[in-house]
Amino acid sequence: MFVLSGGDARRRSSMEGTMANDAASVTPREALPPRGINHMVLNVRNLEVSHRFWTEIIGFRCVAELKPIPGRQRPKMRFYSGLDAKGDVTHHDLALAEVPESNGGAPEQWSLMPGKTGLNHVAIAWPDRESWLKQLAFLQSQGVPFLRRVNHGMTHSVYIADPDGHGIEVLYELPREVWEGDIDGAQNYAEMLPTEGADSLVDRTENPVFATPEQPAASRA
Repeated sequence: MFVLSGGDARRRSSMEGTMANDAASVTPREALPPRGINHMVLNVRNLEVSHRFWTEIIGFRCVAELKPIPGRQRPKMRFYSGLDAKGDVTHHDLALAEVPESNGGAPEQWSLMPGKTGLNHVAIAWPDRESWLKQLAFLQSQGVPFLRRVNHGMTHSVYIADPDGHGIEVLYELPREVWEGDIDGAQNYAEMLPTEGADSLVDRTENPVFATPEQPAASRA
């Protein structure tokens, strides 16, 4: 690993910019598929309260904080990371920006049914079923209400809310072979489950397998 000096960094940036311009000169006929959503920024009323929730309750790590610059307006903002497939942190998956006190109203109760434009909910995946079940037990031990408990066709999920009313889907993904044959069918499948007590921590492993009409009918895995 090496560190570029200021001049080297500028020259490398210039070369990379030239290559990028060359690539962009061939205009595609349609939008190119992105890899996915890189990160999300949430506006919050109290950065300290939200920091504790997203680190102590959800499990993200704070990796950076935006520092003030004299003469420049910057938000009070922190950056957070989960762990990637190798167990390493990223530059950030989530950022929290504090809303000025005069603009921060009381949060509304989260609902899956849209009441206004903006974020409905953010889905956060745990690596596997075992870690997800442990996280559910931890959430319940901390008094976090389960607003919805649903087995979808592609995930098993619990919906909660953060201190500012942002909806959070806590999930683990089912194997690709369960849902890839009929994504529309998997998206339209929902098994509603208890949200309180021991029953809300029970997770069955017999999942319907979704297939298009041309494929074999859905069966039980």
